[in-house]
Amino acid sequence: MVLLGTLITLGLNLFIPGKGGEIIHFYDFLISILITILVWEGNLRIDEWLNLRYPWISGPGKRILVHLALSVGYSALTIFIAAFLFNCFSNELPFNGKEFIRVTLIILGVLVLMSIILLTFEISSQFFKHWKNSLVEIEKYRAESLQAQLQNLKNQINPHFLFNNLSVLSSLVYKDQDKAVEFISQLSKVYRYLLDNQNNELVTVDQELLFISSYTFLLRIRFGANLIINTEIRKEDLSGLIPPMALQILIENAIKHNELSSDHPLSISLDSANENLVVSNNLQLKPQHEPGSQTGLNNIRARYKFFTERPVEVIQDSGSFIVKIPLLSSR
Repeated sequence: MVLLGTLITLGLNLFIPGKGGEIIHFYDFLISILITILVWEGNLRIDEWLNLRYPWISGPGKRILVHLALSVGYSALTIFIAAFLFNCFSNELPFNGKEFIRVTLIILGVLVLMSIILLTFEISSQFFKHWKNSLVEIEKYRAESLQAQLQNLKNQINPHFLFNNLSVLSSLVYKDQDKAVEFISQLSKVYRYLLDNQNNELVTVDQELLFISSYTFLLRIRFGANLIINTEIRKEDLSGLIPPMALQILIENAIKHNELSSDHPLSISLDSANENLVVSNNLQLKPQHEPGSQTGLNNIRARYKFFTERPVEVIQDSGSFIVKIPLLSSR
C-alpha cells in the first residue's frame, strides 16, 4: 500500500497540468498513501461482504458486475472526498472547468483499470481456490469409495468360508470328537487371522502361508487323501505382499470346480516365479460342471487393481489350471 501510494503520487505529478517538474512534498506522499489505505481496506471489506451475499461459486457473473460497480463507486467516492478536502486546505488541485473534467476522467480511467486488474486476480484466486478444494474433495471421496469397495470385496469371502467349515464341523462332532476339538482349534486360528487382518489391505506371503497351513488342515479333515497340496515358495519371496485370503480363494476355487476322489485326487501346487505366486492344479472338472461365475477370480482381480496395473494371469489347458498373482513390494 505504501509503494502503491508513492507511485500514484509520482503519476499524478506527471499528469496533472502545472505540476510536472515541481518538487513533491512529504505530505503529498502521506496523503496519497492514506487514500490508498482507505481504498484498499475498503475494497477488502466489500469483498468480504460480497462473499456472504453473492458467493463466487453460486453466481460468478452477477458477482463480477456487483463487485465492479461497488468497487469503482467506493474508490471514486473515497478519492474525490479526499481530493476535495485536500483542495479545500491547499487550493492546489484544479477543480474548475476543463481541467476538472480532465483530472476526473484520468482518475476514473485509472480506477476502472485497477478494478478490472484486481477483479481478474480475485477471480483467478477464487477459481484456483475452489478448483483446489474440489480436487481435495474428489480425492477424499475417491479414497473413501475405494476403501469401501475394497472392504466389500473382502467381506464377500467370510460368509461362504464360514458356512463350509461349520458344515464339516457339524458332521465331525458325531464321528470323532478329538478331531473336532483340533478342527475347532485350527478354525479359531483361521478366524484369528481374519480378525487380525480385516483392516489390512496387504499381508506378507509368510503371513498368508501360516494361515494356509491352518486352512489346509481343515481341508484335510474334509477331503482326506483326496486332496494334495504342495507348497514350494522361494524363501526370498516370503516377504512379498499379496491381498489377504488370495491363496485361500484360489484353493477353494480349485476344489469347487474339480472332482476329488480316491481314484482322481486333486493336486494343488503353490510356488513362486518371476515375481508371481503361482497356484496350479490338475484339471478334472466335475461331470456335471457348469461354467462358474468366476466370483473368486474377479474378487482377486478387483482387489489387485487397487495396488498395481500388473494383471492376474489365468492359464487353462486340457490338463491343468494355473493362476499367477503378482507379488507386490512395500516400496
